[in-house]
Amino acid sequence: MAGCATSGPLGKADKKFQRGEYQSAIQLYQDALKSNKEVGQANFKIAESYRLTNRLKDAQPFYEAALGKGVKSEEAYFYNGLALKAVGRTDDANAAFGDYIEKGGRKFADRAQQEVESLKTAKTMMAAGPRYEVRNLDQVNTDKSEYSAGMRAGELFFASGRDGAVYPANGEFFTDFYTVKFDDAATMMGGAPAKLANEAVNIPQQNEGSATFSQDGTMMIFARGNDGSKKGALSVDLYQSRYENGGWSAPTMMTISVPNADDFAPALSPDGQTLYFASSRRGGAGGNDIWRSTSAGNGRWGAPEAVSEVNTAGNENFPAVAPDGTLYFSSDTHAGYGGLDVFSLKNGKVMNEGAALNSPADDFAPYFTGPGMGVVSSNRDGGKGSDDLYMFKRMPRKTVTFYADGTLMSKPEKGADLTPRPVANSKVRIEKGGRPMGETMTDGSGKFSFKVDSAQTYHIVAEKDGFFTASQNLTVPAPAPQDQLSQQQNDVRLPVSLTMVEIVKDRAIVLENILYDYNKADIRPDAALELDKLVTVLQENPKISVELSSHTDSRGKDAYNMKLSSDRAKSAVNYIISKGIAAARITSKGYGETRPVMKDAKTEEEFQKNRRTEFKVTKIAQ
Repeated sequence: MAGCATSGPLGKADKKFQRGEYQSAIQLYQDALKSNKEVGQANFKIAESYRLTNRLKDAQPFYEAALGKGVKSEEAYFYNGLALKAVGRTDDANAAFGDYIEKGGRKFADRAQQEVESLKTAKTMMAAGPRYEVRNLDQVNTDKSEYSAGMRAGELFFASGRDGAVYPANGEFFTDFYTVKFDDAATMMGGAPAKLANEAVNIPQQNEGSATFSQDGTMMIFARGNDGSKKGALSVDLYQSRYENGGWSAPTMMTISVPNADDFAPALSPDGQTLYFASSRRGGAGGNDIWRSTSAGNGRWGAPEAVSEVNTAGNENFPAVAPDGTLYFSSDTHAGYGGLDVFSLKNGKVMNEGAALNSPADDFAPYFTGPGMGVVSSNRDGGKGSDDLYMFKRMPRKTVTFYADGTLMSKPEKGADLTPRPVANSKVRIEKGGRPMGETMTDGSGKFSFKVDSAQTYHIVAEKDGFFTASQNLTVPAPAPQDQLSQQQNDVRLPVSLTMVEIVKDRAIVLENILYDYNKADIRPDAALELDKLVTVLQENPKISVELSSHTDSRGKDAYNMKLSSDRAKSAVNYIISKGIAAARITSKGYGETRPVMKDAKTEEEFQKNRRTEFKVTKIAQ
């Protein structure tokens, strides 16, 4: 894959691009498109300008146009896939990443493969219902950018670019801190948001955002960006300020910030001892990563370390810590719905927080005002414009409980009345993987019940003297998606029917479907399946011994039929012994055509009934 080289007609635009003045560069590249000059390169640089200012959705058609005009850079192929994902075209995104891999791309090879796997997971994930209720904060949002909320002393702090000078990177206003009162339920009390009245914190023509506060509200850590000039091209840094004498002190840059890298989105843990932040510094997994630093007291912080459990070759941004200490963050690489999604780290596993909180757009910077509730930032469709603030509240999770509900019956094999009868006050046990998981007693109607786990297979067994053991396998399904559950608590009853048959010595029991190839005694695969059922009977009834017999129809010579039936019976017995049944418990006998069940067989169906394999109990140990 060849790289992209720029040339003369785009020189002025390229200078703006190199200085980070992306919005101005976009206009100059668009002028080049109008004049039909270096169309492929101009489209590519417009796409890159949008991407580098976090407007990947806007970049997508320009990546596509660049590829259509012959641009063959690795960046164009790979970032087109990301842009397609950001606009919700997941199938096209998957094809784009596959195309990148097929063309031998190396620079983003690992990440492209990860994106392919993530998109597979995302398809399954998208079928699940929402876990949160989300609503736009209409009282705060404007058609400009509002993002990264935090709370202090009953006030919501957030960054907004609603007025002031224009930031040359993205053409929007520089962002400053604004505040608005919230009540105890984290809903608006009314009144227009006010800009934080502190010129030491809000500096004209610089971006301020993502404030985090100590529990007592006396310390604020926030990010301050560059002014769009060449000198400040990579100067997003963390600053610290203290609330003294009714106002905020002049902020000082934190020593944990490093030159030539962006350090932003700080978030303090509830105890104030750990500071999480995002950074593009070296030593991470790639792109932006989540880092943490431990307090050394007196406003000092220890050397940061990367949070390796969450970082990927893509971008992990905007960490947050819930009241219970759970770490949340946003990522564009873990399996998600597109753009940045909100994830959590629970029990060492990264979990997507699901639909509603996440969308195909960028969803980021969650802040928790209480357990399972807070404010998140998003540029999703349906907002007022650019980034908006949204309230979120975790919906109570609907629960599903599975039960194995059964009836135990017994069936006599002799006597005048052969009607099955319920077995009262009898033990029934449940096993999983050969291990006992529980035991219960049937009630007066032979009913029993076990609570079982979803997506597991169980073996339910009932035993009674004088009867064959009755058993049944039960596979419990996975719970239905949340949006398909009708109640908060959903009980699913899975029927189990166990019928114990009386053991009668010397009474023949036909083994169905024990078939042999013509003139052969070998055990066929279909016969083996049926013989396995007898193996199970012998395993579950260790006190019985049996005779296995084989019978032929009346066609053919008597001596030949006798030998063939004897060979077949021996072959079946040898198979059963090979499965671990003691040889002393089973004998074989060939009866040839001497014991027909249809004495004057004439049709093929009648002959088939005579060609049978049976077993009978010959002994019951005491």
